[in-house]
Amino acid sequence: MNDTKLTASELVAAYATGELSPVEATQNALRAIEERDGEINAYCLVDADKALEQAKASEIRWRDGNPIGWLDGVPASIKDMFLTQGWPTLRGSRCIDPGQQWDVDSPVTARLRENGLVLLGKTTTPELAWKGVTDNTLTGITRNPHDPSTTAGGSSGGSAAAVAAGMGELSVGTDGGGSIRIPASFCGIVGLKPTHGRIPLFPASPFGPLSHAGPMARSVDDTALLLDVLSMPDYRDPAALAPPVSTFREAVRRDVRGLIAAYSPTLGFVDVDPEVAEIVKSAVQSLGNAGLHIEETDPGFTDPKPAFDILWSTGAAKWLDTFPAGSAERVDPGLRKVWEFGKTFSASDYLGANAERAALGILMGEFHTRYDVLITPTVPIPAFEAGHEVPPGSGISGWPDWTPFTYPFNMTQQPAISVPAGRTSSGLPVGLQIVGPRHSDDLVLAVAKLLEEVRPWP
Repeated sequence: MNDTKLTASELVAAYATGELSPVEATQNALRAIEERDGEINAYCLVDADKALEQAKASEIRWRDGNPIGWLDGVPASIKDMFLTQGWPTLRGSRCIDPGQQWDVDSPVTARLRENGLVLLGKTTTPELAWKGVTDNTLTGITRNPHDPSTTAGGSSGGSAAAVAAGMGELSVGTDGGGSIRIPASFCGIVGLKPTHGRIPLFPASPFGPLSHAGPMARSVDDTALLLDVLSMPDYRDPAALAPPVSTFREAVRRDVRGLIAAYSPTLGFVDVDPEVAEIVKSAVQSLGNAGLHIEETDPGFTDPKPAFDILWSTGAAKWLDTFPAGSAERVDPGLRKVWEFGKTFSASDYLGANAERAALGILMGEFHTRYDVLITPTVPIPAFEAGHEVPPGSGISGWPDWTPFTYPFNMTQQPAISVPAGRTSSGLPVGLQIVGPRHSDDLVLAVAKLLEEVRPWP
């Protein structure tokens, strides 16, 4: 049985009946990596021996009727931003010594192990996850499984490409300005940036209030299951939220018909590719036909990019200032520019940008007293030529210029999910973004589930 296109939920159901074993599923995932990753470059590390060892242990648990979690034995990957005991965490950088001791698991890695998931390896990231595409001088260019001439997006592009290509059913990415949702949209998978603090982080990210971790999967149900695993508390993150009071795997089936959704095609300031706009509009109409009340309106804020640029660049500068002497000549040239730009700001500048971030959060909080969710395109364009930070010939200067639907909701710390909405005429996926009030991860997942039901994604 070839399971590389099964969802994690379907895999676990097959484990329970004995139709499939975790060892077979892991072997199939490893075979897919061997066959496809030479072209796609989603993985920077694969450990087949350890993966099969974990799969054999899971197989015994299922055989004995004692699985240790809802995802026991499911093949998964983690972005190379999370500390992982026994594996180097190089974060796409030549400036990090791979020979040092790697004896700590991040909260994300620890929760995956505790719940019996099979860790296949680590996925690619741009250096320090700094941009909206995935390439670096250490591991090269990560490509889109739907068209390898195009980018997978980023910075969790390796995770998105791995899931989309059947090289593991699940992955965990990070999102500081759209880094889960951008590649989810480009690669045609589901990617959730949950409420800030919903998933504990350690060590603390220098990008501070912008930084989130989140699940990436081929279905909304799988996304909810993985969020249940990742939401457990960890004392190493003092900003982490309390454990959820109910499970996301149950909340995802909440009936959302009758709720009010604001549909903002442009946020009031974004130029959107006409084909992307039409695909998202059609998907929103499908939600309306299914019983969601749709009102076309904008939330009422102007582009917060100037404040985001300060928060993002100062975080990068703080992190890079801890790197060894001489690193400035070794890091990605684009990242070096961000480093230098971040050093131009004062503490007062940072606090001012943070105040703008808080004001935006208050504005969106008031908006959600009138609208249950906000729906937008995830990215205003489809995937473009791989190996470029911005679409060639576009005339724009940096990745935030083509991701204006994502970074505002890192600033507000709201949950936001990208769900496949359709394909362009050339076959490239297009994502629809659903944003909810802070702490409404269950609602965002439930609306995403409704979209998945009315617009099935093959």
